[in-house]
Amino acid sequence: MEKQTKIPPNQHIVKNFIIYAEFGIPHVDIQQYRMKVTGLVEQPLEFTYDQLMNELPHEKIRTDFHCVTGWSVLDVEWEGIPFSLIIEKAKVKENAKWINFYSMDGYTTIIPLDDVRNDPQSMIAVKMNGKPIPEKNGFPARPIIPHLYGWKSAKWLTEIEFIDKYIDGYWEERGYHERGDVWEEERFKGMSGKHSKKRPVL
Repeated sequence: MEKQTKIPPNQHIVKNFIIYAEFGIPHVDIQQYRMKVTGLVEQPLEFTYDQLMNELPHEKIRTDFHCVTGWSVLDVEWEGIPFSLIIEKAKVKENAKWINFYSMDGYTTIIPLDDVRNDPQSMIAVKMNGKPIPEKNGFPARPIIPHLYGWKSAKWLTEIEFIDKYIDGYWEERGYHERGDVWEEERFKGMSGKHSKKRPVL
């Protein structure tokens, strides 16, 4: 879909991120932290924080961040590992169709594999605006897929699992959309019913 405006439908601009953390903001023991790549791959992967920061190639993007609750922060700079490199290194199998993200706090969310394959800006971000991602924003790592709503960008990322069949994540189980494209305004599954609302913590 061709973008007609800078801001997706029914979004409004705010200056700063509104912080959501359904289970609280976890404390990260960076020495024990690992990010795994599992599921339908020929080569399972595991990275320390130091490897994510210093041993893997980085790219930078500048993009807007859109929350499903209706706010957008403009021109955020992210730096991290291109998703295409993760897919290449793990040798993702042909029958993989979805990516399931697991967070340190128990949160999960899911996206179609094609959405990262078709978006060259998709990455595993480790820096935000030139510095390590703040703890409240998802330190040490989070996926960034610019054309999807922010709930798909799982903070405190610990595992990337490639799977062949869709399963609900935390918010998907509560009525949020399977994909979550901001330009198609894919906020909820269908157009009716009650949906749980996110509550900011900061």
